[in-house]
Amino acid sequence: QLQLVESGGGLVQPGGSLRLSCAAPGFTLDDYAIGWFRQAPGKEREGVSCISSSDGSTYYADSVKGRFTISRDGAKNTVYLQMNSLKPKDTAVYYCAAVFCTSKYFYRLPPGGSWGQGTQVTVSS
Repeated sequence: QLQLVESGGGLVQPGGSLRLSCAAPGFTLDDYAIGWFRQAPGKEREGVSCISSSDGSTYYADSVKGRFTISRDGAKNTVYLQMNSLKPKDTAVYYCAAVFCTSKYFYRLPPGGSWGQGTQVTVSS
């Protein structure tokens, strides 16, 4: 079963940037569509962005469009989420997972799959 490891979170001031990384030791991430999700305290987990495995199609939630960029580095076997112009409402634990990804929507695969530890992003002055 694909096991993903998130990293790169931290504390940043509003307007700052962070780059999250998603790695999969022992697996080739290029074979999978990967999505980023986040869960803020007291809220449901929500999808943020995804990148397909076939044609590189990407999807962004409206709340992050224009500020976040998802990308792959095959040589490093890593998927990144570059987050710019961060806002306090971006504060959450961020998770990556295998997904079904299109340019209009995406969902977790398998739907009831387990989640990794995630990485905490805190945007605060």
